[in-house]
Amino acid sequence: MSGWFGYRIPFFITGFLMLVVFFATWFITKEQFTPITKQALKPMGELMHEIPNVKLIVVMFITTMIVQSSVMSIDPIVSLYVKELMHNQGNIAFVAGVVAATPGMGNLVAASKVGHTMDRIGPLKVLIWGLLIATLLFVPMIFTKSPWHLAFWRFLLGLANAALLPAAQTILTLDVPQEAFGRVFSYNQSFQAAGAVLGSVMGSMISGVYSYSAVFAVTGFTLLVNLGLVLLFRGKKTTPTD
Repeated sequence: MSGWFGYRIPFFITGFLMLVVFFATWFITKEQFTPITKQALKPMGELMHEIPNVKLIVVMFITTMIVQSSVMSIDPIVSLYVKELMHNQGNIAFVAGVVAATPGMGNLVAASKVGHTMDRIGPLKVLIWGLLIATLLFVPMIFTKSPWHLAFWRFLLGLANAALLPAAQTILTLDVPQEAFGRVFSYNQSFQAAGAVLGSVMGSMISGVYSYSAVFAVTGFTLLVNLGLVLLFRGKKTTPTD
């Protein structure tokens, strides 16, 4: 739309949609919640001792951060990279928008299927395979010479990404006491926000110092490290202390 109506119009549309979501949430959503009294609320440190694999929970926080970072790493450079791939010819704004949107399209297509698979084989296996596939998909992105090829690989990346954050969040719900859900998910949200910052800064810095393709190489490497952490700590148990 920015190519037809200018850059300001998408902000108005996005703001209007957020307002619609606000009113829909306010009037339609019903919550059944029994608050925990302050006296009965256990300190987070005490609850951490009740978790059988605390290190895996920390790894899930890191996973959330790295996955969000991998999603955001191309955002600062997508228009410039598409402009370079198109040799500054054609409707660059439209093609850049398509390239930016394709992971979301892939996520939309795969989310339901991934959810069924997670219920069948468990979230940890889904997370491991999702990280492996996402890591491998960054390899062809390093060498792509066409914006449409880039869009294709990013669409496949969206299919893989559909497994990542939901699986990490499901693992948190399975391993954390229910009374700590609010606090644990707030920590997880903080790590996700940190990933958004890290990815954007990393993408802009690496592309400025090296090249656009180097962004994909570094991002793929971070996912590989993340996969290694998950494999390392998936079976470790923390002995609760009195």
